[in-house]
Amino acid sequence: MKQLLEILGFIAVVQGVAGLVHEFTDWGWGLEQRIGFLDGYGVYASVALLVLGIALFAAAESRKSG
Repeated sequence: MKQLLEILGFIAVVQGVAGLVHEFTDWGWGLEQRIGFLDGYGVYASVALLVLGIALFAAAESRKSG
């Protein structure tokens, strides 16, 4: 379970960074710009993904190995 949380956290952080890079440089990669209902809310969605990723890492760290 700990590894799953770490993997999901990593994916969320990478997608959050990709969304911010896309918003500020128009360099088109990442999942956020492909979702239609997030048009106009890209920065907020990317920051939310970063926060989610950090929360998933914290949850993984609080779990015991095993």
